[in-house]
Amino acid sequence: MKEIKVLGSGCAKCTKTAEVIEKIAQELNIAVHVIKETSPEVIMGYGVMTTPAVIVDEVNVHAGSIPHRDLIESWLLK
Repeated sequence: MKEIKVLGSGCAKCTKTAEVIEKIAQELNIAVHVIKETSPEVIMGYGVMTTPAVIVDEVNVHAGSIPHRDLIESWLLK
């Protein structure tokens, strides 16, 4: 199971990012554990300056916008 963290303040883009990742994972029948992380200390610990940011299995793979479907699929299918 992949662990995916969505880092952000809880804004609409951050919430939407988590929802989209969960939806696509479900469509592809891939087990994921999505965590919404809002702690500024944790976010800064990843060196993230823009949110939403996406961390897949402890690797920062995206920051600054809602990721596109094909990008999400590439993370899930790795």
